[in-house]
This record gives sequence, C-alpha cells and structure tokens, in this order.
Amino acid sequence: MTRNGSKLSHRKEQICVCVVAGLFLCDFIVCGYLPSQQRLTSLRHARADQRRTIDMAAGQAAELERLKTRLRDTERVVECFDASVPPAPALGGFLQKMAAIMMEYELTDQEVLPGKEFTTGDLGCIPVHLTCHGTLTQLFGFFDRLGTLDRLVRVETAMLENDTGLTGQLRLEADVVIFFQSARHRTDSAASARTADEVKHGA
Repeated sequence: MTRNGSKLSHRKEQICVCVVAGLFLCDFIVCGYLPSQQRLTSLRHARADQRRTIDMAAGQAAELERLKTRLRDTERVVECFDASVPPAPALGGFLQKMAAIMMEYELTDQEVLPGKEFTTGDLGCIPVHLTCHGTLTQLFGFFDRLGTLDRLVRVETAMLENDTGLTGQLRLEADVVIFFQSARHRTDSAASARTADEVKHGA
C-alpha cells in the first residue's frame, strides 16, 4: 500500500511538473514569442516603408534638380525674348534707329512706312515697308546691321533693282516686321513669374 501510494504520489509530481512546464511553454509562446514575431514583422514593414520613402525622396530630388535646370534655361530664354521684344510697340524709337542706320551706310531716297499693327498669338506685330538706294555693299551692310539691333526684326521680302543707267546704284524695296509683347503675353509672363517664385521659395 505504501509502495502504491508512493507511485501515485510520484506520478502526481510528474503530472504537476508537466503541467507547470506546459504552462511555462504556453506563457513563452503567447506572451513572448508571438508578440516578438509580430513586432519583428512590423519592424520589417516599417523598414520597407522607410526604404521606399527614401528612394522616392531621392527620385524626387533628382527630378527637382532637372526642373531647376529647366527653369533656369527657360528664364534665360525669357530674358532674351524680353530684351528683343519690348512690352510696347515703341515704333518711334525703331524708326529713329532705322534712319540712323540708313544714314550710317549713306543710303539715299529713304522711305520708311509703318503699316497697321496686328496680333498673332502672344506677339504684336508692326509691318514696315522701306525703300532706299545704295550700292550692293551698302545694302548688305544695312541688312547686317539690322541683325545686330537689340530688337527682333524679321525680313519678310526684299527686292533689289538695278538702275537704268547702270551706275552701280541699286533700289531696295523691303518689307520687315517688328514685334512687341501682346497684353496676353504680359499677363501670362506675370503668372509664370509668380509660379517661378513659388518654385524657388518652395525649393
């Protein structure tokens, strides 16, 4: 009886040890292993999200540099355009320059007749019809000088006629167009300037 009681007591102890070990194992799994696995998974996701954010920021930084370069190039083009296409017709100043150039190359029988202004797109246009007499060298010098003006001038047509006496004097008849900024262009330019300022300040 004592032996049976001892065996039963020993078996109870083994069961208790197994139960306690099982409880420790469950506690480790439920309170330790599973939460740490969840935290590890969350950390992996957070790290992947952080890497994507860093890559996106790097891509946007490169794109921002490209946009800044394009903005600088556009500003240079706009500055050249603004310098050669005034915001107002300024016809009087152009006619004075034309007369000065004709005098510089000693052209005779000068006649400069501006036409009616018209608008095309963002540009205002003024056609100018001119006639004069001079040698071939003088007339080519005149055209070269037109190309150096600070104002954009487009030659539409040019016709040379020899004189009947064959003295070497030619008659030039030409149609040129000068440009100025239209009201729409000035409005668009102001809006573009505001956008450029916003980009600079945002950068």
